[in-house]
Amino acid sequence: MSRLWDKGEPLDERVLRYTAGEDHRLDGRLVPYDVRASIAHARMLNTQGLLQDADLTAIVAGLESLADEHARGEWRIELADEDVHTALEHRLTERAGEAGKRVHLGRSRNDQVLAALRLYLLDVAEHASQAAEAVAHALDALAQREAATELPGYTHMQQAMPSSVALWAGGYAAELRDDAAGIAASRRRLARNPLGSAAGYGVPGLPLDREHTRAALGFDEVHEPVTAVQLSRGKGEAGLVFELCLLVQDLGRLAADLLLFYTQEFAYVALPEAMTTGSSIMPQKRNPDVLELVRGATATLHGSLVEILGLSAKLGSGYQRDTQRLKAPLFRAVDLTLDSCAIMAHLLDGVRFLPENIRLDPGIHAASRANQLVLEEGLSFRDAYQRVARELSGEKD
Repeated sequence: MSRLWDKGEPLDERVLRYTAGEDHRLDGRLVPYDVRASIAHARMLNTQGLLQDADLTAIVAGLESLADEHARGEWRIELADEDVHTALEHRLTERAGEAGKRVHLGRSRNDQVLAALRLYLLDVAEHASQAAEAVAHALDALAQREAATELPGYTHMQQAMPSSVALWAGGYAAELRDDAAGIAASRRRLARNPLGSAAGYGVPGLPLDREHTRAALGFDEVHEPVTAVQLSRGKGEAGLVFELCLLVQDLGRLAADLLLFYTQEFAYVALPEAMTTGSSIMPQKRNPDVLELVRGATATLHGSLVEILGLSAKLGSGYQRDTQRLKAPLFRAVDLTLDSCAIMAHLLDGVRFLPENIRLDPGIHAASRANQLVLEEGLSFRDAYQRVARELSGEKD
C-alpha cells in the first residue's frame, strides 16, 4: 500500500519496521482525534473554496464511519499503514474515492500528528485532574470515617507531635488537589492550533484559515509563527508529564505511609483481603502489592519525563523524526498515572485504622507544654523549651 509520503518506490521491509517503530500499535488512541482534526481541516478547505461540497460530504461521512468502526474493533492500524494518518487516509480513499485524496491538501503529517496529539493530551489533562480529585475525595471520606482516630505525627521517622487521621489524610488531599490544578495549568502549551504550520514553514500559495480550524477544534489560540510549532515539540508533552510526576510522587508517598502503617510492628491499618495478595511459600502472608507498585510508579514517571526531555533537547529547528519517539514514554506516563489514581481511590475506600494499636508517646506533647509555659509564666520559648527537656529527662530545676 502507499503511505502519505510514498513516491512509487517500495520501502525496504526492514526500514519500514524500524521507522514505523511502535506507531502502528500506539496510534490507536489517536484515531478519534485525527478524525476530528481532519474533518475540521476539510471544512476549512471547503470554506476557503479549496474543496467542493460533495467532496466535503464524502470526507466527513467516511471519516466518521471509520472512527465508529475503529471504536467497535472492526479494523486496526497495521504495520503496513505505518501510522494513524496513512491508515485513515488509505481507508477513506477506498470508500470515498477521489475525495479521500483531497483531504491532505494544505497540511503535512507533522502538523497533522501534532493536532491529534494535542487534542488527545487536552483530554488527558482533564481526565488526570479528575482522577487526582477522585483520590482526594476518597481521602476526604477516609478522614470522615476516622474523624476520632488519633495518629502520631512523625519527623525523622520519630514521633514528633500529635496528629490525627483526619489531619494526615487532609494533607494528602490538599496536595492532590494542588496536583490537579497543576495538570490543568499544563494545557497552556497544548491548547495552541498547529494546523496550517505543515512541516514548520507554512503552506505557500494556499489561502488557509488557521483561525477557522482553531475555533472548530476548541484550541485557545493559533500557534504562531509557523516556525515556532516544531520548536515546541516535546515541551507541551514534558510539561504535562512533569505535572503527572508530581501527582504520582504524592501517590507514592501516600502509599509509603500506608505500607509502614500496615506492618506488624505498626499495625495502624487493616486492608481487605481482596486488596492484598498471598505468598507462594509463606501461608500466613498477606502482601500489600498494590501499594508497593504505586510507590514504584514514580520511577517510571521520572524515566518517561527524562526520555521526553532528552529526545528534544538538542534538535535543530524544523521537523526532526526523533520526535516520533515521544509517544511511547508519553503514553506510558499517561496510562500509569490514570491507573494508579484509579486503584488508589478504590483501595482507600477499604482502608480501616485500628486505634487500639496506635500509641502516642507521652513526650509527643512536649512542644505544646513549652508553648503553655510561655503563655502562663511569660518565659521565653528557649527557656520553656529547656525546662520541658529537663522534665522529660527526669532532671529537676
